[in-house]
Amino acid sequence: MIFNTIDPRLAFRSLSHRNYRLYFSGQAISLVGTWAQRIAMSWLVYRLTNSAFILGAVGFLGDLPAFLFAPLAGVYADRWNRHRLLVLVQTLAMIQALVLALLVMAGHVAVWHIIVLSVFLGFVNAFDVPTRQSLLVDFIEKKDDLGNAIALNSSMVNSARLLGPSLAGVLIAAVGEGWCFLVNAISYLAVIASLLAMKIQPKESVRKTSHFWQELKEGFAYVSNFPAMWSILLLLALISLMGMPFQVLMPVFARDVLHGGPRTLGFLMGCSGGGALMSAIFLAARPSVSGLDRVIVVAGSAFGLGLVAFSLSRVLWLSLPLMLVTGFAMTAQMASSNTVLQTIVEDDKRGRLMSFYTMAYRGMTPLGSLLAGGVASRIGAPQTLLFGGLCCIAGATLFATKLPSIRETFQPLYPGLSFESEEVRSIPSSSPEEP
Repeated sequence: MIFNTIDPRLAFRSLSHRNYRLYFSGQAISLVGTWAQRIAMSWLVYRLTNSAFILGAVGFLGDLPAFLFAPLAGVYADRWNRHRLLVLVQTLAMIQALVLALLVMAGHVAVWHIIVLSVFLGFVNAFDVPTRQSLLVDFIEKKDDLGNAIALNSSMVNSARLLGPSLAGVLIAAVGEGWCFLVNAISYLAVIASLLAMKIQPKESVRKTSHFWQELKEGFAYVSNFPAMWSILLLLALISLMGMPFQVLMPVFARDVLHGGPRTLGFLMGCSGGGALMSAIFLAARPSVSGLDRVIVVAGSAFGLGLVAFSLSRVLWLSLPLMLVTGFAMTAQMASSNTVLQTIVEDDKRGRLMSFYTMAYRGMTPLGSLLAGGVASRIGAPQTLLFGGLCCIAGATLFATKLPSIRETFQPLYPGLSFESEEVRSIPSSSPEEP
């Protein structure tokens, strides 16, 4: 069963490692600011334009670089010093937030400013996500805790939605969107300081003799020949395309469907973050990766069902708990996928695999945002979300039918690791050969 191996005492064991503890504390503060900025950005665009299509278009353009440049960033994450690269991208993200805050507070912000700065941040994020994910292995000394660190890290972004959107709702109503951007800029100081305070053991330098494009091609071949990897990535891409855009449409639901304002928007996204927080604890408390394949299926289906039910709701008291369920399921599906992928990948290809994960998770979201904005402007946000939820359910069902064949191809490569056995406690020490 999915819940029969939960041990709350194991939930935060990765925090015993100094480097990860520094990273976790700094990133947790920074992500509250990040979510406050996301909510303020969507509300600002909708306030300036009153257009669901433009709202979706801004989300599309802001996340498009993650789809276009993530594979290139993954190669660099495997070639360069990941620690220094992460400090650089966090600094650039802080500058973007500060510029946006100054424009809004000065009263000179226009939609084209938001688009340009969103594209810039998207380019930064294309390097940030694969670098940050692949660097986790260097933050902990005990490799048995890698799965726990991945679960906490993968869930951290969504957990911050518990405070970030609520903070954004209060700030927008009281002093305007500009303060959300300023708070985000200041919050980056925490994660930058934590990164600089780390003591990471330098690894032996491995001279790259192959060409950049050859390494990129090698990464694609590695994933395409591994059914367990590309099956997980395809399901994640489908959910990101058809389900994740519910966040872009939240201002429409808050104002036009539920007849509220920025505080209603904050409450909705806050409930989604509350579900994500419970999901983070659930995943972190698992002693191993065993059974995560079933979690991927159940969570993907529950996410779709939550979206369908939310699209049919017209009252806040029902929409809020549905957002709680949706947030839990979304985070469980995403984090479980990430944990399994990082467990089975070879270390020297970790950055490239995480770049494909970025493409599937963040890269498909802009396409979904554009699609959702365009469709919502024609048939309405509720109907758009209803269709997206049904697609998520269909994708999870198809993935479930493929699980036996995925396990058959997986077991010869990792004979010591079984998703169905509850005896596994760590990742395998040996690297697989390509099939």
